[in-house]
Amino acid sequence: MQKESEGAVSGKKKRRDQWSDIQDYLNTQTPEVLIELLLDTAKRDDRLHQSLLLKAQRVAGGTDVVKAFRRAIDQATRIKGFIDWRESRSFAANLDQVVESLAELLTPDSAAMLVGLAEYAIERVENAMEQIDDSNGEVGGIVQALGDLHLSACELAKPEPKALAERLFRFETTSPFGICSFNAMTYHDALGEEGLRRYRELAEAEWAKIKPRQSSDAYDSHRFHITSIMESLAKASGDVEELVAIKSRDLSLPYHYLAIAEIWVKAGQDDKALDWAERGLQAFPKATDNRLRDFLVAAYLQRKRNDEALQLTWVQFEERASLEQYKKLHAVAEQLGVWPEQRERALARVAEVIANQAALTTHWKPKPSIPDYSLRLEIALWENDLDAAWTAAHAGQCNQGLLLALAGKLEPTHPNDALILYKRTIPSIVDQTNNAAYADAVKLIRKVGGIMNAQKRNREFGDYLAELRVRFKPKRNFIKLLDGVGNPT
Repeated sequence: MQKESEGAVSGKKKRRDQWSDIQDYLNTQTPEVLIELLLDTAKRDDRLHQSLLLKAQRVAGGTDVVKAFRRAIDQATRIKGFIDWRESRSFAANLDQVVESLAELLTPDSAAMLVGLAEYAIERVENAMEQIDDSNGEVGGIVQALGDLHLSACELAKPEPKALAERLFRFETTSPFGICSFNAMTYHDALGEEGLRRYRELAEAEWAKIKPRQSSDAYDSHRFHITSIMESLAKASGDVEELVAIKSRDLSLPYHYLAIAEIWVKAGQDDKALDWAERGLQAFPKATDNRLRDFLVAAYLQRKRNDEALQLTWVQFEERASLEQYKKLHAVAEQLGVWPEQRERALARVAEVIANQAALTTHWKPKPSIPDYSLRLEIALWENDLDAAWTAAHAGQCNQGLLLALAGKLEPTHPNDALILYKRTIPSIVDQTNNAAYADAVKLIRKVGGIMNAQKRNREFGDYLAELRVRFKPKRNFIKLLDGVGNPT
């Protein structure tokens, strides 16, 4: 038996490694034959042809190398009309091949050449991107790779610092997409002290033209770029006063006051931080960013200005009654030891909001509506007050997800109450009329079945399934899923 088995194995044909066969063949050929094969392939493969041409030009040296690379860049970035996301992959592949060839120039002898070529390529690609749908980010990723190459080449070649600073500043302030960072701090080592000084001179000269921004001013990309440059320079120097002065040029939003306050906090100047936050609140008394208010609440609590902290928290809750603001109110009032009375006041406000929203009439809502108790139910669930939650669930309409959350909490101890809520929500889910909703409804129906079967109410569950089949008979996909639930025995 053993010999037969060995014979069977040896008799089988082993799968041949095709690449190994090709390698064995090539190993036996003369250089002349191999060159002929490669040239023949290059005639039919544009990418291979381009790669070989760039390698040949690079080995040959001279001005033809730069010309050859610029031609390759031009060819890879030339577009006719808009390129959609389906075609952008091919564009990226051709461009990537050129970048791979450029990367071979990152040597001490050719790094200076690479600096200029990378800059040329980045400009060409960014301009082309204005006509490309790069939703998958492949082209942008290649631009980033070009930026990394450029930085490495600058650090290796050490180009003339002032001229480099001027080019970097131009790129940083004019690039359409700003994918690469041409910031002075990014190129700190390549620029050196002389280059950094020139970069700052250019930035300050441009910054002097920037006027304080008004709330009504439209977005200005140039302003954004020069502001970012100035902020980066200030951070690098560690000059907090300079950074605040730069930030102060744009106080068009309440959050900008908060940004300055946080700078002072980081610098250990809490009084200055509080002053800036309060100035922001004064400048925007109504449309205030709640992040600014939260900052002030924390600062007031730290300074025992408790009434102001509580008042500012209440402002947020009264502007928009929500669970998030209720939690904030709870945190502050609990810390101050006044939560019971503040909770009563907050719930009274919730009831007022619910009543007002129901009574509100508009052109689109000419009659009062059924009160929506979703917020009250949400609060009760957060507080784990199941009695209040049950009351809210039956006081008016409620968000379906909240009803299911309540049912899940009730199921272990009050299964019949959970049944009521499950059976209440199932029809509205089925009425969404899509397969995902049908699947969700069937999951809940199985929950109903599990509860009823545990109580030996199998026949009642069977009747319930029959009712669903009659009620939703036209929804054939739902009925198919419902048939999979089966009738209990």
